[in-house]
Amino acid sequence: MPTEMAGGLSELREKALILDAKDPLAAFKQRFFVGEPELLYADGNSLGRMPASTDLLIERVARQQWGTGLIRSSSEWVDLPFRAGDLLADGVLGARPGEVLVTDSTTVNLYKLARAAATLTPGRSRVLIEADNFPTDHYVLSGLARELGLELVEMPVDIDQGLALETLADYFDGDVAFACISAVSYRSGARVNLAEANAMAASAGSRIIWDLSHAGGSVRVDLSGSGCELAVGCTYKYLNAGPGAPAYLYVRSDLIPAMESPVRGWFSQVDQFEMESAYSPRTGIGRFAAGTPNIIGTALVAQGAELIGEAGIERLEAKGASLTGLFIEAVDALLSQRAFRVCTPRDGSRRGSHVTLSHPAARAVTRTLIDEAKVVPDFRTPDRLRFGLAPLYTSHADVVEMVARTALLEAAGRI
Repeated sequence: MPTEMAGGLSELREKALILDAKDPLAAFKQRFFVGEPELLYADGNSLGRMPASTDLLIERVARQQWGTGLIRSSSEWVDLPFRAGDLLADGVLGARPGEVLVTDSTTVNLYKLARAAATLTPGRSRVLIEADNFPTDHYVLSGLARELGLELVEMPVDIDQGLALETLADYFDGDVAFACISAVSYRSGARVNLAEANAMAASAGSRIIWDLSHAGGSVRVDLSGSGCELAVGCTYKYLNAGPGAPAYLYVRSDLIPAMESPVRGWFSQVDQFEMESAYSPRTGIGRFAAGTPNIIGTALVAQGAELIGEAGIERLEAKGASLTGLFIEAVDALLSQRAFRVCTPRDGSRRGSHVTLSHPAARAVTRTLIDEAKVVPDFRTPDRLRFGLAPLYTSHADVVEMVARTALLEAAGRI
C-alpha cells in the first residue's frame, strides 16, 4: 500500500476507534454468534447474523413446547403471529397494535395485499412499479396484472440514486390503482421519503404498497406517522430471524375491514375451531393469515423484533448512517477511483444501511474478497458489490478494515 494511503488508513482507524468508543450500541455485537472471528461480515442486508440466544430459544420451543408439551402448547402458538406482529409494530415499524401480522413469505404477502388493494379502487386500470424494484415484486405484479386485466407500468429509476419523487408525481393519476415501491432499493441502497410519496399517492386517490425488506430494522420507517397504508417485508435480513423465516405484512387499521385476502385458510377464519364449512374472515389483521404458521420461525422473528426494539430504531438508523458514511470516506481514501465507484447516495438521509460499489469485474472481486480477504459482501448485476453494514453488530473498526483489506488486494494486483 502506498505511503500516502497508509497514512490515510491510520487516520481512518483512529477515527473508527473514537466513533466506536462513543457508540451506545457497541455492546450488542457481543449478543451475536460469531463462528469465524477473523471474518468481516458485510452481507447483513441479505442474511443477518444469528443472535447468540437463538440456540436456547429453538431448544425451548422444540424440546419444551413441542417435545414435552405436545398439543398442549397450542395455546402458546395460536396467537404467536399476532404477538410477533405487535412487537414489530412497536419496536421496528412505527405501527399500531393489530396492524402487523407475521405470516407466509414476502412474495405471498405482496400478492395478498396487491390483490386486495386492486378491489379498493374499481375501474382503475394501471398499477405502478419502479423499474429497479426487486425481481419478485415484478413477477408478482405482472402475474396479478394479467389475472385482472390491468396494465403494469414501470417507472424509470436511476440505478444509483433510486426513484425520484418528481417521477412518481408524473405517473400518479386517477387511473392508478396502486404502486409498489421499495423503501430502500435492494441494489443501491437509495432511500425514498415515505411521507412525501404517500402524499402524492393520496392526492391521486391511490395508495402505495411498500416493500420494507431492506429497510425494516435498519432505518426508521414510521408507518403510522408517514401515512403508509400497506406494506410487506422479510425478517431474515436486519431482523436476524434466520434463513426461511416468515415475513410480515402491514395494513392500516381503517383499511382492514374493506380488504379481503385472496388466499383463504383456516387461520383466517373467524372462530376457526367451530369448524364451519362456510368461510367468514376474521375482522382484524388475522384475515390475512392462511395456513398453519411457522412456529419456530415466528418465535425467532419475535426475538429479532425485541432486539431491535431494545436497541432503538432511531439509534440504529443513526449508527447505520455513521457506518455507511465512514465506509464511503474509506473508499474515497483507499481505493482507486478508476476501478471502484460509489453507487449509493452520499447524503446519509437518502440511503439505507448498505453501500454499493461498482467495479468492472465485480463478480470476480466479490469472490476474491470472500476467499482471500475474509470479507463477505455480495454481488448484484450488472457490476455491483453490496456491503451491508448491519448496525446491531458491525463496528466502525470493522468498516475501515473491510476497505483496507480490499485496498491491499487491489495494491497487490489481485483485483
